[in-house]
Amino acid sequence: MGKVSQLANHFLDAVDMAAIASAKWRGKGDKMAADAAAVEAMRMTFDSVPFDGRVAIGEGERDEAPMLYIGEQLGCEIGNPDVAAIDIAVDPLECTNNCADNLPNSIAVLAAAPRGTLLHAPDCYMDKIAAGPEMEGHISLDAGVAYNIEQVASVLDKPVDEVRIIALDRPRHQSLFKEIKQIGSQLHLMSDGDIAAALWAARPEGEHDMLLGIGAAPEGVITATAIRGIGGVFEGRLVFRSKEEEARAANMIDDDLTRLWDAKDLCQSEDAIFVASGVCDGYLPGVMHNADGTLTTYAEMIDVEKQTLTRHDRIHRL
Repeated sequence: MGKVSQLANHFLDAVDMAAIASAKWRGKGDKMAADAAAVEAMRMTFDSVPFDGRVAIGEGERDEAPMLYIGEQLGCEIGNPDVAAIDIAVDPLECTNNCADNLPNSIAVLAAAPRGTLLHAPDCYMDKIAAGPEMEGHISLDAGVAYNIEQVASVLDKPVDEVRIIALDRPRHQSLFKEIKQIGSQLHLMSDGDIAAALWAARPEGEHDMLLGIGAAPEGVITATAIRGIGGVFEGRLVFRSKEEEARAANMIDDDLTRLWDAKDLCQSEDAIFVASGVCDGYLPGVMHNADGTLTTYAEMIDVEKQTLTRHDRIHRL
């Protein structure tokens, strides 16, 4: 068992505590308060984890975030050479707007891997493509939309008009949407949450055949970790909205900024896990308040080394 897998229950605790804290703000219209609650709960949980941890992807730079900022040290064994040195990519509340409005798919999520094996992704956009394992070697961001859809149709042995594409509903995707509609494929739009969207596309039993479009780069690294564990295709290329973003990325990434990254580039170790806990019903069931005063959380874990996906429904007495 890898060093990251040995800490799996601690990482489950971290996402569960973040989910519980943010769920208190479901439907209250305050996404900032919901996010802050998730961040604080997850950060406090890390204080008791026996590892030398570091935030590789978090809430921003130190001057932008009081907790879970990029580079922050975590755990109760910081600097101990005899314990695992682990990098964490966190999104304590994915889909903050959905939590504020009590809409589907809000989750608390993180990925963990040995020090230096998760891409230190800047807070910019990433053009993404994701699909199931049967599409490996058949689709790519370097190919056009029409080509990729035709490949999906051919490999899955279905008409083009039955190919199901999922994407974020954003103005930046208008040309993408137009092309998909001209081809005649089915388009499902997500208001938020491209981690869940990519995993739906990557799972053979999922409701979608392929994810296309531009989302956040940090979430791309978390998604890539999960897809390494369940199998499937994930590629991403950084997209910059300004010269300032591009310059910041150049300082963070010692590589070609136009590079096409695949899942193994973004998460370079098999000793890695992805964990997510539901806040609002959707991708996972949301936090449930029970009649006896307890709470039930619904989480899943993807272990890259074991190539397993497991569900973890847990009762909490707080």
